[in-house]
Amino acid sequence: MNVAANTALDRPHDPSTATGIPNKKLLLWAFLASDCMFFGTLIASHLVYRLHPPPGNPSPTQIFNIELTSFSTFILLMSSLMMALAVNAIQRGQVRSMRSSLLVTITFGLIFLGCQVFEFNDFVFEKHVTITNSIFGSTFFTLTGTHGTHVAIGVLWLTLMYIRSFKPAGAIGGGWVGRAVIHLLVFAAAVLLTMYSALGFAHAVMAGDGNALPAYFRSHGPAIAGALLALGGLRWLGRARGSVDFDDRNANDVESMGLYWHFVDIVWIVIFTAVYLLEYVLPATPLR
Repeated sequence: MNVAANTALDRPHDPSTATGIPNKKLLLWAFLASDCMFFGTLIASHLVYRLHPPPGNPSPTQIFNIELTSFSTFILLMSSLMMALAVNAIQRGQVRSMRSSLLVTITFGLIFLGCQVFEFNDFVFEKHVTITNSIFGSTFFTLTGTHGTHVAIGVLWLTLMYIRSFKPAGAIGGGWVGRAVIHLLVFAAAVLLTMYSALGFAHAVMAGDGNALPAYFRSHGPAIAGALLALGGLRWLGRARGSVDFDDRNANDVESMGLYWHFVDIVWIVIFTAVYLLEYVLPATPLR
């Protein structure tokens, strides 16, 4: 390993601060510590209320789709692996490799959010469990919805970092900003249209009706075409265009983003265990 690589890997130590840790990272650690207490309160509330649910409370094992949730959990865990690869790549100054890992992380995060939207839709419209009609619904939707919001914020942060990595070296003025805004809008269009099309397809398949798929393609045709067009635009915007103002000096920013993403994944492991798996191991006893 050469001297430059060694310097890049040692970059987390910042001699300009009293602790030797970059101030951005210290601030993020402080935020994550407060978020631990916040999620701890939500998880504890759910566990307390589930001990003796009131009569008429829905049985979680009858409404959970454990296969879907297990799949989304696996996807989120794999996103942590890709995030770690992105951090490793930028520490070595490999910007293109970092971009690829970030894109996969973003995709996995969006798949997780898509699964959560599908689950919420099933709970509300098929099983009639809402945030207001039962204690279980109130604690469940508040806890998992808050975590989903954190994932969405993380996906946005990852997307902005990905777009930032295309800033041309020496770029000054509105030209770069305008291009970045267009890149973000195309990215948002690709995400929304793809998720809309994918969720519609999932509902059509789940319907089990022979006319569901033809009806899906008729109603979602424009959205599918728009998604393909937006994905093509992303590929065009992501072409190499010379040197960029993004290298191993930005490693601390990517590492801070990685800390947040790993935290969100760890929180989900706790939620998945406490909210989902616990119901199959230690079912609650209704009050009499």
